[in-house]
Amino acid sequence: MLAREQRQRVVDLCVALSSQGYLAATGGNVSLRLDPDHFVVTPSSVDYFTMSARDICVIRLSDLARVDGARAPSVETGLHARVLSRRPDVGCCIHTHQPLASAFALLGEALTVDEPRARACLGPRVPLVGYLPSGTKPLAWLLGRTVRPDCNAYLMRNHGALCCGRDVEQASLAVELLERLAGDCLRRRIAARAAGDAARESALLGLIHILESA
Repeated sequence: MLAREQRQRVVDLCVALSSQGYLAATGGNVSLRLDPDHFVVTPSSVDYFTMSARDICVIRLSDLARVDGARAPSVETGLHARVLSRRPDVGCCIHTHQPLASAFALLGEALTVDEPRARACLGPRVPLVGYLPSGTKPLAWLLGRTVRPDCNAYLMRNHGALCCGRDVEQASLAVELLERLAGDCLRRRIAARAAGDAARESALLGLIHILESA
């Protein structure tokens, strides 16, 4: 079996991400660069907790041909190939449907990164990639157009997030920091909405008091 160690590392990463709630069932996918010409990627429709190293697919980057692997590769293999081709410094890509970041993908909003540690990992901004059907060449092309050298996280409209890094550790950290960033943004938005509702209620009560006193 080719690249046994790297394929097992992808399996271990998927189990860890699933245990943390970033991956679930068969949703999402993970890739790891082997060399300038090849990468490994998770298979299509296989539960992460039953996946084995033999299931992980070895892919040729130039034409997405499967070189080794017991199953068909993820339908999102093209997404990973685009990032790996555009970013030679990237060694690992993780596509998730993580809940809080996915909320902003559904809202259709990019995120600004202000916190220094998150900014150092994710970049100054998490861009939004417009909607195109999942698993299609047009979506991979659109993501490829959005990829920037200083950006390690992308939101895909109605389709979750893609994080990347020079290795497994940095890509995993990007997933974690993106979720934390999205959570902080949502909490601020909820707090602002609650404050606005309270202010409107106070103004309404004041108006009622004026009218009753007239």
